[in-house]
Amino acid sequence: MRRSLRGVTRLLEQFPWAGDEPRLHRAGRCTVVVLGAGGDLTSRKLMPALFHLAQHGLLDPKTRVIGVARNEMDDADFRTAMRRAVQRSDEISGFQERDWRAFAARLQYVAGDLADPATYAALRRRLEAAERGAADDPGGRLFYFALPPQVFPTAVEHLRASELAPRITDPAQRPWARIIIEKPFGRDHESAESLNRMLERALAEHQIFRIDHYLGKETVQNLLVLRFANSIFEPLWNRGHVAHVQITAAETVGVEHRAGYYEHAGVVRDMFQSHLLQLLTLTAMEPPVAFDANPVRDEKVKVLRAIRPFSAQAARKWAVLGQYGAGRAGKTRVPAYRREDGVRRDSRTPTFAAMRFLVDNWRWQGVPFYVRSGKRLPARATEIALQFWRPPHALFAAAEGAAGVPNVLVIHIQPGEGISLRFEIKVPGVDVRMTSVRMDFNYADAFGADEHSAYETLLLDCMQGDATLFARADAVAAAWGIVDPVITAWESAPWARLPNYAAGSWGPDGADALLAADGFHWHRPVENGGPAALGPPRRRGRAGDGRGSRRV
Repeated sequence: MRRSLRGVTRLLEQFPWAGDEPRLHRAGRCTVVVLGAGGDLTSRKLMPALFHLAQHGLLDPKTRVIGVARNEMDDADFRTAMRRAVQRSDEISGFQERDWRAFAARLQYVAGDLADPATYAALRRRLEAAERGAADDPGGRLFYFALPPQVFPTAVEHLRASELAPRITDPAQRPWARIIIEKPFGRDHESAESLNRMLERALAEHQIFRIDHYLGKETVQNLLVLRFANSIFEPLWNRGHVAHVQITAAETVGVEHRAGYYEHAGVVRDMFQSHLLQLLTLTAMEPPVAFDANPVRDEKVKVLRAIRPFSAQAARKWAVLGQYGAGRAGKTRVPAYRREDGVRRDSRTPTFAAMRFLVDNWRWQGVPFYVRSGKRLPARATEIALQFWRPPHALFAAAEGAAGVPNVLVIHIQPGEGISLRFEIKVPGVDVRMTSVRMDFNYADAFGADEHSAYETLLLDCMQGDATLFARADAVAAAWGIVDPVITAWESAPWARLPNYAAGSWGPDGADALLAADGFHWHRPVENGGPAALGPPRRRGRAGDGRGSRRV
């Protein structure tokens, strides 16, 4: 768990007994090779992340970065392009010319086609030059696949054939070689298994880092600390106290420039298979025996295997899919999905989904997990909300306004990372009246806003060989096994008329009905992108009272 240096220092100043300035662990020497360095991911995320790590002294002074792409550029051109990218980045708050000059000296570039063996021969020469004189400090090689999924097999095969990334059976061996691959990890269960087999023929599992940037977010990591470092929460984290769990990932934007990808993916492949099921596993998992990669990932896989499979009939009953029509984003009129550039006019690609999952194990039996994600919703917000059962006896039933609402614990992942807890108190006065209040913790207020981005956290972890926050092959396959039946049922017999929700609304009516069937309602994030609103929804749908039957 890495906080900003400023934030940790501020915290320690309150506790003089805590010791001297905190020590952040710098990565050892390595060479970072970005395959596909001419793409958007490199400019928007990877280069700003590497620059910020260098600014904070978290990269070894001998670490080098080599970009590889088809664009005809030399080192100077590449440095100029990356400078523009870093200066434009909203993740860099303090661009300093002196810092950039030091970082730019690390950057090199190789132009070439990733299907051409000559490209890897040229890359070898650059790598050998960068690693010269490292006999006493061999470090390693990190290959980042900033590539379309269809190029993965070609790049892996050439790295294997050229021995630039040899298979290493011993995780402690030096020098090391690792690769980072971006989602999507396949298109369905079959293609994901095929991709895993291809990777495992070339590399050992400990060399393969499947990145999910959601897992690098501070609040996602803090979820484990909240649960397992606080005795006040863990005893309540079960079916005896939790009525249901909601996981929401809402976006205000439409498909934007990603229509080519999104038309072939849709919201279930894009969000549920990776980000949202990962959040579900972190919420539902048992305590690991240690905070290390394999124990943590073992427990996450157990949750995925405990999720009740969808039949075709269950998919239609407990999954709601939708596509946005014309509407408003704030005060701006926006077109329907089918009118976006690059989208077919008869497209049936879902841009919204809500699903009800059941985890069939001792801790969570009968507790529904409602998960939703969509584009063109009223607020940008990702959160996990645990709603607790009402007290078993309404002690204050005779008091005015005493009905109250259930207690809710909300983990705000983005924006405004933090945690809030809703509970009931007495309103001051001679009579007994109750009201709901919220206790809030906000990361920016407590530690300052100068945090490391998710990509920084994950890049640093990979350089250090820590795979705790990365997906393992069996977890990827298990997640596809959960969502595949929903995708198959939808594509073989679509059951919704599209579009079925207006841009700027909270999705189709069926999403409300999904919870209303159990006596619950969705919690509503504040529509300006702030912390979640914990009151009942303002629009249609039967509000739940927290005492709904546990329908299974």
